[in-house]
Amino acid sequence: MDYTIKKIAELSGISTRTLRYYDEIDLLKPAYLNSSGYRIYGTKEIDKLQQILFYRSLDLKLEVIQKLLNNPNYDPEHALQEHYHQLLEKLQQLDYQILTVEKTIRYKKGETTMTDKEKFVGFKQEKRLENEQRYGKEIREKYSEYTVEASNKKWLNLTEADFAGMELAEKEMFVALKIVLDTKDYRSQEAEKAFLKHREWLQYTSPVYSIEMHRGLGELYISDERFVAYYDDRAGNSAAQTLNQLIQHFTQ
Repeated sequence: MDYTIKKIAELSGISTRTLRYYDEIDLLKPAYLNSSGYRIYGTKEIDKLQQILFYRSLDLKLEVIQKLLNNPNYDPEHALQEHYHQLLEKLQQLDYQILTVEKTIRYKKGETTMTDKEKFVGFKQEKRLENEQRYGKEIREKYSEYTVEASNKKWLNLTEADFAGMELAEKEMFVALKIVLDTKDYRSQEAEKAFLKHREWLQYTSPVYSIEMHRGLGELYISDERFVAYYDDRAGNSAAQTLNQLIQHFTQ
């Protein structure tokens, strides 16, 4: 069945303006233009739009989605299986949050006790599942299953103070990294501080820290688009590349 851009907008719940933009950036082209010059979409385009919206729901950037869909090895059936598991993980995240909120309500009413650790279990589980969803496959390929599970266990056992320290270390790392990006001085005190703060951040969840592991993680940052996007979005263009340079230099 063929659809006009208005019809496909109504069907999908996204605006015609968005669909035109997808066309302009070659993310989703219409099947053809009719004699009046209107965009017409068919079943193939409907299926592709569904995939795009799945990936958007996982907060992937459009340029990342485009590269995924343009990959000659892209398998729609396999992608659907991945989406299914990712949705189940999101549901599990919500379950953890709901349980934490429910217990907190009962705790505030004096109906139960709640340790400081329990107050943050839901949030830590949510973050763990989010990281597993985004990077689990790649991390497991680079490191052993045991290492990943040990890291997850250490993460879940972080105290409130540990958690705050970890967040502060990452924040200070980004501040120093931004200065290095501005000055281009990769051997400065700020450059070393960015490296040291990244190492401090890493040690909060790494069961055993090693230079080899740190160097390998730096290389992963520049080989995986999602890590590139994470660091570049927070510190500026080439942040992931620069952080890897610092890691490789200061671990020599």
